[in-house]
Amino acid sequence: MFEFSQYLGFLAFLTILTIGFWLMMFLVTFVVPYWIYGGVKELMQERKAKRDAEQTA
Repeated sequence: MFEFSQYLGFLAFLTILTIGFWLMMFLVTFVVPYWIYGGVKELMQERKAKRDAEQTA
């Protein structure tokens, strides 16, 4: 059926596939929303600072 080297190659493929899947899940569920939230928060702070600067001037 399989030779030992083919078996190791198949295991390496499954390992890389699994690592890629979990990395994608981590990025989609934690990193990207955190990045979007930080960008929106910074944008709101900049708008507030600009509005405060215009009111005091």
